[in-house]
Amino acid sequence: MKPRITVITITVDDLERSLRFYRDGLGLPTEGIFGKEFEHGAVAFFDLQAGLKLAIWPRKSLAHDTGLALGKPNPTELSIGHNVPLKPK
Repeated sequence: MKPRITVITITVDDLERSLRFYRDGLGLPTEGIFGKEFEHGAVAFFDLQAGLKLAIWPRKSLAHDTGLALGKPNPTELSIGHNVPLKPK
């Protein structure tokens, strides 16, 4: 297994507004918001470089996923992902 970061996720309070900021304001490429049909699934991904994506995810969804209480917004609300295949080569 080659260790590497594949996704940096930051939390946001307003997913639509944040999508416009990163897509329209900063010009980051994206296919938009996915997973709106799931209660805690809505997320948007942006390509940063080969093998690395930025994800924006509602704060409530990250709190739900981690089991942590939703507190006041702060700049340290993020997660770093390392995706690995189910069967190593």
